[in-house]
Amino acid sequence: MLSRYSVCQLVLLVATLASAAEPRPVGWKQTAALAAPEAFQAAAADDKHVYAITNDRVAQYDRASGLRLAVSTGEAKHLNSGFLWRGKLYCAHSNYPAKPEQSEIKVLDLDSLALTTHKDFGNFGGSLTWAVRHEGHWWCNFARYGADNGQTFVVKLTDDWREAGRWTYPPEVIGELGRNSLSGGLWRNGSLLVTGHDEPLLFRLELPQEGTVLKLIEKQPVPFTGQGFALDPTTGGLVGINRAKRQVVFAALE
Repeated sequence: MLSRYSVCQLVLLVATLASAAEPRPVGWKQTAALAAPEAFQAAAADDKHVYAITNDRVAQYDRASGLRLAVSTGEAKHLNSGFLWRGKLYCAHSNYPAKPEQSEIKVLDLDSLALTTHKDFGNFGGSLTWAVRHEGHWWCNFARYGADNGQTFVVKLTDDWREAGRWTYPPEVIGELGRNSLSGGLWRNGSLLVTGHDEPLLFRLELPQEGTVLKLIEKQPVPFTGQGFALDPTTGGLVGINRAKRQVVFAALE
């Protein structure tokens, strides 16, 4: 018969083994930060520059020194995110909170820093908060707010802007948002990563095999406070913002 001491040891061993067998939650850690007054809505980066995005402009910073080099020209009201593709920065843009909702993809020429309209969606049923390229299509998120934020949707569009699919978010994601919506998104390693408005949390999603509701795989803590974020081509990590500190934040997987 086992003694009380032996039983306690056995229970402790079983608990230790069970804990060791559990997969460690995936999270992101901050690796660097760059001060930028424009770090209010989103950030993006390439190998030489960092782009801090606020409502009505984009500022270009030297990645090595942190010095601001230039600021965009061209009209904008509510820029929401930035996505670098083929040497240009594509920004989701809306007239939020005005009604009726009007959404566009703005494009920034990285040489002249002129900001112009790439695609005018008009009233598409929500406010465009992020737009990215993935597997030959545009993927665009149209946000709804308040009691209607569960109606936020992602749409897949062809190069000639024909709709090829539409999905909404699962209740587990919407429940984390309060009255806000999804502010940032991108594809990474076959998963759709999205962020909310101000929580340091990232949702990893997949397309469902059936139906039109995205599947939540896991939640991942991040060192940036929601809003628009982007892939960092230099490190393979992510780049986002800390709105309160007006910083562009670089992150890597722990």
